[in-house]
Amino acid sequence: MHSLSKFNDIFIIVVVGALISGSAAISVYGGDHMADESLGFTSRVDEYLAEADSAFNADKYVASRKLYERALAEAKTISDNSGATEALAMIARTHLIMNEPDSASAWLRQAGKIADDHEPRGWSRYQAVKGRYLWQKKQLDEATKLFKNLYDYCVKNELAERAVDAAHMVAITGSPQEQVEWGKKGIAQAETGHIDRWLGPLWNNLGATYEDMKDYDSALAAYKTAREYHYKYGTPRNKVIADYAVGHILVKLGRYNDAGEWLRPVLTQCEKAQDHEFVGLACRDLGDIGYASGNYDEALELYVRAKALLEEVNMDEWDPQGFRDLLDRIDETRDSIE
Repeated sequence: MHSLSKFNDIFIIVVVGALISGSAAISVYGGDHMADESLGFTSRVDEYLAEADSAFNADKYVASRKLYERALAEAKTISDNSGATEALAMIARTHLIMNEPDSASAWLRQAGKIADDHEPRGWSRYQAVKGRYLWQKKQLDEATKLFKNLYDYCVKNELAERAVDAAHMVAITGSPQEQVEWGKKGIAQAETGHIDRWLGPLWNNLGATYEDMKDYDSALAAYKTAREYHYKYGTPRNKVIADYAVGHILVKLGRYNDAGEWLRPVLTQCEKAQDHEFVGLACRDLGDIGYASGNYDEALELYVRAKALLEEVNMDEWDPQGFRDLLDRIDETRDSIE
């Protein structure tokens, strides 16, 4: 696993906590991305679901759960089975994203009891959450198969954005080859459907896959493309993380002067925002630049600061190898000074 995560939910995630599948998973958007298919409200259930989705996409998970519960109550009142399925599935997802797997499983079972594959909106939402549950349980082969089938189902039922989401998830749970293939498929689907706000996360994840494969030139191109879309549609934090991704991969390419030009402003912005995770990551990468330049005292100071901050955000849990590598760098730098 590497430090730059894949955009999903958990994380996504995230913030960097849900990393599963070979890459850390950060859900900067953190959102559902599947609630925007409706062109209008046909019932109060649709209206309530949209309101709940809006809260969920704003990372207000407890508040969104209450709104999904309201949608569920209304759906039961008018015997809207599809709406009830969506509400139950998303209540499960609020628990899943808050790292409450037992509660998530209980609500997901309820959704599964009434989910009907003849009801595209309810069925697709249920399957999307079920796949994420499998992903979090590290049952990657099962999750990948489910998301591939869900992609076909959503295309058939003209749920374009949910098809993009399914492809996006295969690009996280699949093998490295599948991640590239399905990342590109998701990008093509988003471009065809003019779902441009998805293109930042999709290109970011493709870059993360290339980084895992040590194809750093392709990763740089993907991260730069992702950055263009994050700057069009993302939050201020999305934008600074996009800048971090470019600087981070430039370090991997050994382009230290260029990397520093990107990472120093990132560090300043993240310090102002008190974003300890990305302050720590920026310090680590700037430490690498210092070490490569022979500035061992500076590198050690940066590494030690990175360790303290990344330990605070539990990097040893979501990227244990990355954290061990950081500890090794600290030891190596101390040896170089001595």
